[in-house]
Amino acid sequence: MKFKAPKAIQELLANYRGTWMVAGGWAIDLYLDQTTRSHHDIEIAIPREEQMDLKAYLQEWQFDFIRSGQRFRWLDAYLELPIHELHGKKDGDNLEVLLNEITGDQWIYRRDARVSYPLEKAMIRTPSGIPALCPEIVLLYKSKSIREKDEADFLQVIDTLGRSELSWLKSAISLSNGANHQWLRRLEDHWHRTEG
Repeated sequence: MKFKAPKAIQELLANYRGTWMVAGGWAIDLYLDQTTRSHHDIEIAIPREEQMDLKAYLQEWQFDFIRSGQRFRWLDAYLELPIHELHGKKDGDNLEVLLNEITGDQWIYRRDARVSYPLEKAMIRTPSGIPALCPEIVLLYKSKSIREKDEADFLQVIDTLGRSELSWLKSAISLSNGANHQWLRRLEDHWHRTEG
């Protein structure tokens, strides 16, 4: 079945009233409407302020949070930064949840609060109908420490982004990772190719 893991998440969260979107590599594939590589896990992003709503909805799941590289059982405490990563499990199923910072109508990059993006553009409805984090934000997260799969995702998406998305991503990477980041030249080249 196409997009088996994201569709399982969509089914799991069918009656959840909060905001959620697929993140990471699966978000790229959902945006492209094709599976471009294998995925070892699936992540969803939610607004930090909705964490207790999701926990209540998935009350039969056991969740751990990550702090300083170590796992701790998540009981009832509201989780603040720098904690942003949760791992849930139930009956052999796993789900990674990423807490995202939202201020008003802006998504805020947790690694550098100077970087923001309109919330209405941060979450996209993909061709399959599954909500996903937009590719430019996914690539921003991947730009911090580029692995082979991150480079593959970058190459898959770069030609599909418009000028405004390329411009924002270029600026966000430069601001948060420095002006010598390896993706900046290619983003600049693609930005110029979209002129006219």
